[in-house]
Amino acid sequence: MKETATSCTVVGALIITIMFAAAITIPGGNDSNTGLPLFLNSKVFTLFIIYDALSLLSSSTSILMFLGILTSRYAEEDFLESLPKKMIIGLSTLIFSIATMMITFCACLFIILHGKSWMVICLAGVPVALFTLTQFRLLIDMFNSTYGSGIFDRNMDSWY
Repeated sequence: MKETATSCTVVGALIITIMFAAAITIPGGNDSNTGLPLFLNSKVFTLFIIYDALSLLSSSTSILMFLGILTSRYAEEDFLESLPKKMIIGLSTLIFSIATMMITFCACLFIILHGKSWMVICLAGVPVALFTLTQFRLLIDMFNSTYGSGIFDRNMDSWY
């Protein structure tokens, strides 16, 4: 759990850095007279800003959850409920953050290339799918062990 939390914290920190930089250096630049973004009235630009903020906030949430795991006291009762809950929230928000980051990337390309980036937009789902596939089993196992029938509720066959 510590190794997973450490790795996911690094990924989350990278996403925060990228999304913060994307929010500051907006696609198309600013109007030199007003300082407002050039594509401020574009629907795709609105999509870009909303998903950039969602990615930044969900990645921040995932980092806080993973830091909660790393700084836990690791008591016996923590492993039954507290740590799995933090891992479930952390992984879920990290997957959401990666998905919204890719939507932000696609919106940026759509703004810059005026809709001629269909191939890159189609391929943008591949990293999201790969990360989700690699982490989904862990997420399901954590969910089942926390909220499903636990180790104390199982129907066991008699040993005799």
